[in-house]
Amino acid sequence: MRPTLISRREFMRDAKGAARASIAYSALLSSNEGALRESMQSSRPLRLGGPIFVKSDDPAELAQAHRELGYRAAYAPDLKLTDKDHIQAIVREFAARDVMIAEVGAWVNMMDPDPEKRRNNLAYVQERLALAEVLGAGCCVDIAGSYDPKVWFGPNPKNISKEFIDATVENCRKVIDAVRPTRTKFTIEMMPFNFPTGPDDYLKLIKLVERKAFGVHLDACNMINSPDRMYHNGEIIKDCFQKLGPWIVSCHAKDLEWEEYFQVCLREVIPGRGQLDYKAYLGGLSRLSADVPLMLEHLKTSEDYAEGRHYIQGVARGLGLSFGTEAT
Repeated sequence: MRPTLISRREFMRDAKGAARASIAYSALLSSNEGALRESMQSSRPLRLGGPIFVKSDDPAELAQAHRELGYRAAYAPDLKLTDKDHIQAIVREFAARDVMIAEVGAWVNMMDPDPEKRRNNLAYVQERLALAEVLGAGCCVDIAGSYDPKVWFGPNPKNISKEFIDATVENCRKVIDAVRPTRTKFTIEMMPFNFPTGPDDYLKLIKLVERKAFGVHLDACNMINSPDRMYHNGEIIKDCFQKLGPWIVSCHAKDLEWEEYFQVCLREVIPGRGQLDYKAYLGGLSRLSADVPLMLEHLKTSEDYAEGRHYIQGVARGLGLSFGTEAT
């Protein structure tokens, strides 16, 4: 079957609508602080999620474990497309407890220098997107990849080249056209040293890919790659929501702190221990028209996740926001 493509006229029509929404959104951001707080207090509850430390395959137990932690969003459980009965049970039990399946991770190098590995990786990403579609997940997410032959996400001078950008566009189109999803989106994360590195790069990518099923996965920490962005990260976060808001479908929650080192060295830490502006992050989330989850990641223990969760919940309360169900 032929892939479902959209014409440039259709894409520009949709893009203009999104641009109008973005302009309105920007106007809201420029309102006075009191109006913003009132707007956030009247908004629907946000969704927070993260890994759970429960050894069970039972869909009801997994869904309930998320709610007991104050989560209304989840990473997709370990599933394969052939697990049809289990997939149906996961969808049913998670929906019954109002737990959104936020994302299906792909996490392979779509730009691998080895042609065979690249083909295999692209096939795997297509399979993961297909799983996200049957789960009704918010998105399937990967990074664009890297030309580095040793580290699949590593820096390489070619990772911001026109060649890399063109190949990324081709890869995104291939993945989407192979699956033709209607309920989920294919997304990639911004990275500090690989395209796209910020909101302008991602907006460029959206226009180049020209697929309705292409969305934005926002990881605020991943685009903080310089002193200027670190010192002004709240402004950068707001810029992301202004420019990309209509396309954002899922977000990651982490934090960054300066490491005492002569060169610029930023280290991921538990939310609350760094300098990321979570007021800007949660404020931007609260004003999106879509129900977009915020997912904790990259921490080591359940205690680490509890600390990060409680910090984010506390910032939300200070803004008059809620995640719908708060664990103590």
